[in-house]
Amino acid sequence: MVDLKGQYEKIKDKVNKSVLDVIESTAYINGPEVHQFQKELETYLGVKHVIPCANGTDALQIAMMGLGLQPGDEVITADFTFAATVEVIALLGLTPVLVDVDPVSFNIDVEAIKKAITPKTKAIVPVHLFGLAANMDAIMEIARQHHLFVIEDNAQAIGGYYTTKTGEKLKTGTIGDVGSTSFFPSKNLGCYGDGGAIFTNNDDLAHTIRGIVNHGMYKRYHHDVVGVNSRLDSIQATILRAKLPHLDSYNNARREAAKKYTEAFSGIENIHTPSCGCDAQPSCNCHVFHQYTLKVKNTDRDALVQHLNQNGIPCGVYYPIPLHLQKAYADSRYKEEDFAVTNQLVKEVISLPMHTELDAEQIQFITQTVINFVTK
Repeated sequence: MVDLKGQYEKIKDKVNKSVLDVIESTAYINGPEVHQFQKELETYLGVKHVIPCANGTDALQIAMMGLGLQPGDEVITADFTFAATVEVIALLGLTPVLVDVDPVSFNIDVEAIKKAITPKTKAIVPVHLFGLAANMDAIMEIARQHHLFVIEDNAQAIGGYYTTKTGEKLKTGTIGDVGSTSFFPSKNLGCYGDGGAIFTNNDDLAHTIRGIVNHGMYKRYHHDVVGVNSRLDSIQATILRAKLPHLDSYNNARREAAKKYTEAFSGIENIHTPSCGCDAQPSCNCHVFHQYTLKVKNTDRDALVQHLNQNGIPCGVYYPIPLHLQKAYADSRYKEEDFAVTNQLVKEVISLPMHTELDAEQIQFITQTVINFVTK
């Protein structure tokens, strides 16, 4: 699914030297490399504050802690996403409120958000799923009307853009009150272990979060807020510094691969290819294709998975079970008719290999293997 070795080979000398330099320096935690990466990512994103942390799940949790959300507060998020998004809501004693998604973008449905708001609602967590931005204009408008926080889950969309209704292009993760991301190795910007970061333009919130990630300390042994131990180590930071200048080219390579996939599947009735919503614009760069996810209609999706595996082609089903049907997050308030899209998607979606090293021959083999199955 992801060719990390091929990507590494192209930046091997830079990465190896950088890692060895950190080892020689012995500044393993909160060293100069972490601070330099923070500044470089702030510049890249056009955001005032980046606070690195240990992983993407921590980033979400710390963002919520920083906003001062209290047990019982309701947080609205998408039913069709990875469990980490809802996991941290539950861990903090907040009340997750899951809603359906849009059938084209796979992102949280704006009308479903509106219906889910109650006097206890305090925040919305849009997930920019598979690398495509959620409808942030509408979400921010809802948040303003109801005085809600917006926490962007940007784990799958680093480097992506959202074009506002006024034509302004903003990096995903920088639009809401606070954004979070993951640097898990398979992400568009991934390190060689675990890592994450929180973004905000709010000075006071950034100050609070900087204390939270370091045991609630601003001065050593003075614990001003309840915190956690969540720091990006220097070796991961130096790897991310080596890769950050390549992020745009990495995302462009993914877009090119996605374009080839989509062209190959054109005209195949049973295959619905992903859409960025602005296909008429050749220069569109909003979708960064963390995953290239098809919907297969009138086809046994699970049999297709088996067929691909038998032909040596890795694939993934993201996600096979809706969150509202997971034992940990089941709630008697949920009605199946409110999750019609998600319940259908989990039967139809399949993600094909997507990474920076895909070549035309590989894509031709993958697409033809899929086509042979769905048209037999």
